[in-house]
Amino acid sequence: MSLRELARVVQTSEVTVRRDVRALEAEGLLDRRHGGAVLPGGFTRESGFPQKSHLATAEKTAIADLAAGLVEEGEAIVVGAGTTTQELARRLARVPGLTVVTNSLLVAQALAHANRVEVVMTGGTLRGSNYALVGSGAEQSLQGLRVSKAFLSGSGLTAERGLSTSNMLSASVDRALVQAAAEVVVLADHTKLGTDTMFQTVPTDVITRLVTDEPPAHDDRAATELQALADQGVQIAVAGAGTPPGEQGTTARRASALPGPRRGQVPGGGLRGMLGEPSGGAERGRVADLRRR
Repeated sequence: MSLRELARVVQTSEVTVRRDVRALEAEGLLDRRHGGAVLPGGFTRESGFPQKSHLATAEKTAIADLAAGLVEEGEAIVVGAGTTTQELARRLARVPGLTVVTNSLLVAQALAHANRVEVVMTGGTLRGSNYALVGSGAEQSLQGLRVSKAFLSGSGLTAERGLSTSNMLSASVDRALVQAAAEVVVLADHTKLGTDTMFQTVPTDVITRLVTDEPPAHDDRAATELQALADQGVQIAVAGAGTPPGEQGTTARRASALPGPRRGQVPGGGLRGMLGEPSGGAERGRVADLRRR
């Protein structure tokens, strides 16, 4: 169930439900997933586009604003399928001289009316749940391709396995997109941090940069995962969900300078210092008892 649906059923806020879900997961009574929770054990199948499009919308917007600042005029890039990469594509329409290679119909649609952006689509078989082209046709069309950056999303991200997804065909195409790029930029909101799904797409040591949003002060799992990713050399760029759209360029430039003198270095104070949090973290809120409901 999604957090929104849980909040509706128990007639409380999503913030309270999120705390409850975290407590119940600690007791092994459920597993947290992107935007919701499932019965414990095994890996869940991927949600369809309608469900994903309503999850973490403010966070995805902030991430897309920040990631767009990493793209320069005249670049050639690849953009994978996903609701976050779709948000990125809407902002890339303003970058002149850009060439975008994609297997996503939604990304291509977002760029369809951009006069100074060339869109190159892969071949392949349409996967209706996320409007992406997959299969051998998509992978073969990427052979011999070389671009500066690949922007990818997924179902989960951990320091141990990197980016992963629940669908084998999608994972295979994403791996082909990665092989075509000199740098790999992962777009993942904080709810995906610490979540592991069936098929690995990008190992951690291949990820150049992660663009994410600031985890809530009480989300220790996301903060721990971010620190572990930084320790393995991933450059972390953190977007604030409240950043006004007009300031997106300034925010992106600030994030580009985050890594410092070496790849993956976190500025003073560790991860919490980078996020602007006090080193002690925030006091945990009251945990309501969902079992009775």
